[in-house]
Amino acid sequence: MNKEISDIPVLPLRGVTIFPEMIMHFDVGREKSIKALNKAMKQDELILAVAQKDADVDEPSGKDLYTVGTVVQIRQMIKVGEGQFKVLVKGTARARILDLEESEYLSAKIEMIKEEVPKEQSREQEALVRTIAELFEQYASLNSRITDEVLYGILNLKDSIEMMDMIIGHIVLEVDKKQDILECLDLNERMYKTIRVLESEIEVLSIQKEIISKVKSSIDQSQKEYFLREQIKVIQEQLGDKDGLQADIERYQEKIKSLNLPQEVEEKLNKEIRKLRNTPSSSPDNGNIRTYIETVLDLPWNHATEENLDLKKANQILAKEHYGLLKIKERIIEYLAVRKLSKKTISPILCLVGPPGVGKTSIAKSIAHATGRNYVRISLGGVRDEAEIRGHRRTYVGAIPGRFVYGLSEAKSNNPLMLLDEIDKMASDFKGDPAAALLEILDSNQNNSFKDHYLEIPVDLSEVLFIATANSLNGIPKPLLDRMEIIEVSSYTALEKLEIAQKYLLPNQLEKHHLSKTQIKLSKANMLYIIEHYTKEAGVRGLERTLAKICRKAAREIVEKEVVNVQITPAKLKQYLGAPFFDYEDRNKNDEIGIVRGLAWTSIGGDTLSIEVNCMKGKGQLELTGKMGDVMRESAKAAVSYIRSKASELGIQEDFYMNKDMHIHIPEGAVPKDGPSAGITMATAMISSLTGKAVRADLAMTGEITIRGRVLPIGGLREKLLAAKRAKIKTVIVPVQNKRNIEELESYIVEGLEIIYATTMDDVLKHVFVG
Repeated sequence: MNKEISDIPVLPLRGVTIFPEMIMHFDVGREKSIKALNKAMKQDELILAVAQKDADVDEPSGKDLYTVGTVVQIRQMIKVGEGQFKVLVKGTARARILDLEESEYLSAKIEMIKEEVPKEQSREQEALVRTIAELFEQYASLNSRITDEVLYGILNLKDSIEMMDMIIGHIVLEVDKKQDILECLDLNERMYKTIRVLESEIEVLSIQKEIISKVKSSIDQSQKEYFLREQIKVIQEQLGDKDGLQADIERYQEKIKSLNLPQEVEEKLNKEIRKLRNTPSSSPDNGNIRTYIETVLDLPWNHATEENLDLKKANQILAKEHYGLLKIKERIIEYLAVRKLSKKTISPILCLVGPPGVGKTSIAKSIAHATGRNYVRISLGGVRDEAEIRGHRRTYVGAIPGRFVYGLSEAKSNNPLMLLDEIDKMASDFKGDPAAALLEILDSNQNNSFKDHYLEIPVDLSEVLFIATANSLNGIPKPLLDRMEIIEVSSYTALEKLEIAQKYLLPNQLEKHHLSKTQIKLSKANMLYIIEHYTKEAGVRGLERTLAKICRKAAREIVEKEVVNVQITPAKLKQYLGAPFFDYEDRNKNDEIGIVRGLAWTSIGGDTLSIEVNCMKGKGQLELTGKMGDVMRESAKAAVSYIRSKASELGIQEDFYMNKDMHIHIPEGAVPKDGPSAGITMATAMISSLTGKAVRADLAMTGEITIRGRVLPIGGLREKLLAAKRAKIKTVIVPVQNKRNIEELESYIVEGLEIIYATTMDDVLKHVFVG
């Protein structure tokens, strides 16, 4: 019968299991454990050492301890620091906890487990003991920490139970595995468990040794820094590479199957995967191949967003987000209507041309929103390398795909809206011509199989809606221009700017500056004053910055002076912004000789120009000043030729070109001026000066002149007519061929203007002179 001990101190152990006959030392620092040791030292130096189930528990109770432990004898207890002791113990026997008491320290009532080796071992037990001895000897040969002295000291033990306990005690195992053997009381079963543990550990040590051997043989003195990587590689090979190359390849193959790729693309990817298998992980090509495969798989091959074909909803979105820009909106609604009839419709390739700040880029975002497409912006300004468009060939170090492939990846759909911003500002050099590379992309008959140099496989861009923007058509090559549908975006009128400012810009700036509508009171009249006197631009960017400045000044005044609101008046504007920056020139006050008002188009809108001519006695010289360009100078010479051919009919001396000098000047001499549209204006001013007839002050004109006196059409008529209205002009002469342009204009632009159509200079001269 097993002996019971009613009150024995208990020492919980973390991460340690002690077997009978084992000698072990360890550190003790927990207060209850130290008290238990002190109690044992005062009695018979015996204490029950039992392992904790969870080593992280600092204050273990009965449920945290295993029920079987080892009664140990304390051989030595030395204080090594404040509250720290080093203890040396020797295991004596197994014991089972019957009852545990918690007080200042843990104590227990235990049952001593008596074990005896049978006097005569069976053949099975004898075979098991020999197997254990042989396996332990093999284990020791793989584990350098077990010396020959320890090995033979254990193997020479006569007691098979003690030998097994000593063997398990010298193997590095998890606590639960050691505890399982400690608690096993059946001798044969314990032997089998010991054999299984030894075989498992021998296999692990053999693999570890093989790993070290392989790593050492695969590196040399110059590759020591790769030691750890090579170890990981061999470990992955031994584990079946569940988290390494094979796992990545399986992931790639699964994604290839799920994407339902074109056959050519699938074959290319499988070829790259085979190449990846045979490429060492230390090779730079390994990373390049992985990058290529992931780039191809990231493309949205078969994923498209659902297109919005509800015309009413699209119209509402465009109207809500942008004021004006009717031509663009109308074209998009037309496209959606055709798309609704047949989804096989080829997407248009549009080019929005207009001055800066008129909303070309922002309307593209609204179109993407209205059509239900993802939006991607590709900035082409300053691009001069063809590889930016087509990508770099993979033979180059650091090769990457072109911007269009990146754009598709970014959009995550194969039918996005791609905005090609500033297409007129591309350049070309020795690296190639990017505009030429765009020819394939913007050709609806070719872009269904666009080949990027990096990918080397066809990519379908036919579902993409391309919208390009440009400030001028002059910088766009003709073949590229031929592939796009041009939509001109005119500069905003003052009334349009007023609407945009009231509906969009001012509310946006109030929100940004955390101001309410009641805190800043800005009337339409004062908003119009800001537009006409503090900004001079085709778009509204400058106006937005001006409104932001007003909001900042008002916010400061509200905070510093603690006022409820700020009333914006011309006086307040002068305080906030300074004196007005711009003042549009009104018409001439009096009818004058040799001065005619012309109409001009500029990048910031329309304007009026006073063309002045003086005739003096001389030798027939023609002087042109006011920084005129070559085209304008040629127009002046054409006008002189016309006047010479019609001198007698006009009442001018036929030899005027021999004895009179003419000086043509256009004020604002620092501003460059060019174009043919001032031709009839210069001719009229010269005729007025030569005949002495005064020209009407309320009249302006625009049109190109030929040497035979024909009046040719011009552009920018919308802006020119607005400039005329702003200068309080009442009558405007325009070429008859521009009549269709006049008819397309909004009614408020021509309202209050008398439009006279001229076919020749005779039609012009009928209306210009006084009396």
